Amino acid sequence: MEYGLIGETLGHSSSKQIHEQLADYCYEPHPLSREEFPVFMEKKEFRAINVTIPYKQAVIPYLTAMDDSAKAIGAVNTIVNRQGQLFGYNTDMPGFIYMVKRNEINIRNKKVVVLGNGGASQAIQAGVKKMGAKQMVIVGNRTLTEGVITYEACFRDHGDAEIIVNTSPVGMYPQIDSSPVDLTHFPHCEAVVDIIANPLTTKLVAQARELGMKGITGLEMLVAQAKYAAEIFLDTVIPDEKIDEIYENMKKTLS
Repeated sequence: MEYGLIGETLGHSSSKQIHEQLADYCYEPHPLSREEFPVFMEKKEFRAINVTIPYKQAVIPYLTAMDDSAKAIGAVNTIVNRQGQLFGYNTDMPGFIYMVKRNEINIRNKKVVVLGNGGASQAIQAGVKKMGAKQMVIVGNRTLTEGVITYEACFRDHGDAEIIVNTSPVGMYPQIDSSPVDLTHFPHCEAVVDIIANPLTTKLVAQARELGMKGITGLEMLVAQAKYAAEIFLDTVIPDEKIDEIYENMKKTLS
């Protein structure tokens, strides 16, 4: 494999279609079990890859170096193999920022609730901080570390949240009838950003729109971060207009 994507479950991924519209290379999804993952990383038989759930943090010990963004976030979604040395990057944060700005969602001075605290969430948290949120609340349901609260505590204490961002996989294809929260807990919410790319409208975003909130899903972020990753893969510049073109093409495929 020269270029591709690693993760545990990749049946839902649109990355192949996106990358092969961005650049002239073959891009292959490469699902890896947790047992297969270390073997793959040690062999280094790839030119450049993207990384998704659950390996965005697990890849770090195999890297020679990370860029400042990946270091600050503590998660990597893009790796380039340079003569047997692996260099890590994170294009999720700029992809998230691109999508939020493109959809005219204003995070500055707002109270933001981020659902989920995994590898994807770290990039979104960094993006929320960079865009000047007044307060950010992180909600998790697995290992609760310092600064992460339960869903119950969130509903009790943070019903005044103005922006909700879902970084958890709840609602992702094929479990499309699931939603991480009931948005009636957040009567002051203005916008919901769900970074899930498939389905095109998650149950969470559908409810947001029903309640009069702005609701967007993550396909545009997926295309944007892929564009930034492809630029790193090839050491080139791809016009931002390509994001819109591919996003519109992908919407037709998924709708």
